[in-house]
Amino acid sequence: MTKPLLLHTSCENLGAVDADVSTAEVPAGPGAMYNPFEPGFAADPYPQYAAIRAGGRVHHNPLGLKVLSHHDDCFELLRLGGTSVDERNATNIVEPPVPDDIAARRDERSRSILSLDPPDHTRLRRLVSSAFTIRRIERLRDRVRALVAELLDGIAAETAPGEPVDLVARFAFPLPFVVISELLGMPDGDRDQLRAWSHEMTLSLEPFAADADVRRMMDAADQMFAHVDEAIEWKRADPADDLLSAMIAAEEDGERLSPVELRDQVVLLYLAGHETTVNLIGNGTVALLRHRDQLERLVRDPSLDANAVDELLRYDSPVQVSRRIATTDIEIAGEPIGAGELVLTLLGSSNRDETKWGPTAADLDLGREGAGGHLSFGSGIHHCLGSALARLEGAEAVPALVRRFPAMELATDEPAWNGRIVLRGLDSLPVAVTPG
Repeated sequence: MTKPLLLHTSCENLGAVDADVSTAEVPAGPGAMYNPFEPGFAADPYPQYAAIRAGGRVHHNPLGLKVLSHHDDCFELLRLGGTSVDERNATNIVEPPVPDDIAARRDERSRSILSLDPPDHTRLRRLVSSAFTIRRIERLRDRVRALVAELLDGIAAETAPGEPVDLVARFAFPLPFVVISELLGMPDGDRDQLRAWSHEMTLSLEPFAADADVRRMMDAADQMFAHVDEAIEWKRADPADDLLSAMIAAEEDGERLSPVELRDQVVLLYLAGHETTVNLIGNGTVALLRHRDQLERLVRDPSLDANAVDELLRYDSPVQVSRRIATTDIEIAGEPIGAGELVLTLLGSSNRDETKWGPTAADLDLGREGAGGHLSFGSGIHHCLGSALARLEGAEAVPALVRRFPAMELATDEPAWNGRIVLRGLDSLPVAVTPG
C-alpha cells in the first residue's frame, strides 16, 4: 500500500525526528527554542514564534534542524529551485526504529504531487491542474452559498437561544466535506466514517506518532484507498461533469495518471479539500469572537469579505509548518545550508513577522492592505492547489455565519485545540448562538 506517512498536503510533514524535544529545556531570554510541546503552545504558539524571531533569522534547534521564522526567508526557501520534499534526500533527520509490522507496510512511496520532486511533480501537477481549474471552482460559488444557508438554517431551527452548539461538527466540517465530495463526484458514503478515516490520515502529517497511532493511520489509509479505488472504477463506468471524471480523462502529450497516481491525487484532494478548510473556518471564527470590533466590522461591511478571509488565514494559519531539503550547498539569511539539510519554515510565524507586516503584525485587521501576502498556502511549485477553493468557501462561510448570528459568543474559555504541530485547528468549538 502507499505509505501514508508520506502522503503530504500543502502542510507537508516535518520529517521524522527524535521526540526528545518534548523534554528539552527552553532557553531563557530572546531566541527561545522551537518546542511545540511547550505547555500552552497548542492554545497559542505565537509568543514562542515571536521569541524565535527575536533571536535572529535562523534558529538552530537542538535536534540539529535549522528553522526559519521570518516571512522573506521562508518565502525565499519555499520558492528556491533545486530544493526537495523527498525525505530520502535529507541527511539531518533521525527516524527511530519501528516495529516490523509497521515497516512492512511502509515500503511503497506515495505518488501524490506534494511528496514528489520534479520532473515527476511537474508532470502530475500539470495533469491534475488541467482538471482542477479556477473556472471549475468558481462554478461552485452558488452551491457553496446554498449549503452555507442550509447549515445555518439548521442551526437556527434546532438550537435554542443561548444554547451551545459545536460549530466544528455542525458547520465547519460538513460544509467543505460536502463541497469536495460533490466537486469530485464521489458516490454517497457514510459521512462519519469518511471523516474518521480522513482525520486519522492527517495525523500522518505530524512529525511524532506513537506506534499505535501509526497503525490506526495505516488502517484508515487502507480503508480510504479501497473506498477511492471503488469510486474510481464506478466513475470510469459512469463518467459525469465532475473533477474525478476530468482527472480520469486528463491527458497531455500522451501522458495520463497511472492508477496509483490517480488514487493518490484523489485522496490528497479529498483530505486537503476539507481538512484545512475546517480549520480556516474554526480558527477564523475564534479570532473574530476574540476581537469583537472586527466581527462587528465584518457584519456591517460586505466589501471586506474576500480580504477578511486572507487576514484570518494570516492571523491564525491552518497550516503552521512546512519544510524543504537542500540538494546543493545554499545560503539563506546569510546562513550556509549544506546539501542534504532539511530546513523548517514556520509559516505561522512568518505570517506575523513585524518586518513584513509592521508593528501591527500581531493584530487582527480585516481591512489590512496586502493581507493576501501570507504564506498559509505555502509558495513555489508546491503552493496549495486548492487555495482558490479554500478562499471561496471561507469568503462564503465566515461572513454569513457572523451576519446570521452577530451576537454569538464563545461558550468556553478554553476552546479544544487539536494539539497538532502542522495542521492547527479545533476538535470542537462550542458557541452560544442568538440570531440578530
